[in-house]
Amino acid sequence: MPKRSSKEESTTLDKTDLEILQLLQHNARITIKEIAEKVHLSTTPVHERIRRMEERGVIRQYVTLLDGAKVKKGLMVICYISLRQHSKMAGNKFIKSIQEMNEVIECLTISGEFDFMLKVVAENMDAYYDFHVNRLSQIENIGNVQSVFVMGVIKQTHQLVW
Repeated sequence: MPKRSSKEESTTLDKTDLEILQLLQHNARITIKEIAEKVHLSTTPVHERIRRMEERGVIRQYVTLLDGAKVKKGLMVICYISLRQHSKMAGNKFIKSIQEMNEVIECLTISGEFDFMLKVVAENMDAYYDFHVNRLSQIENIGNVQSVFVMGVIKQTHQLVW
């Protein structure tokens, strides 16, 4: 199973860094000039702060969030997976297989009865059934799969707040 790496340790951020991050989380398309105005700095130090946070991995990626129903991915399923073997090699093989599946938009290692939790999106129940039977269940070393169908989304955010 993958271990948390030392590079995931927290990085020291000051109040201005946190303000910049908050603004970027709210709108990743905000301009450097707009950020600079809001945090009361010129554009050069704001740009340098953002570049530093990108290099240190504080800012990992900029993304666009889509409405799944409007792009024919309206079915969301949470899959709990347990493996039969729990060796490092078996875990890595499973992870490699999952990383190649576009339907899987999140994969988390978890504690408890199951080893992994997947967030899967599909166009409809038929598409999910095909994915489950012909792809997911075909992964070597799968012990148990429990699918939970999302009935509605109450809150969905990727913003970290402090």
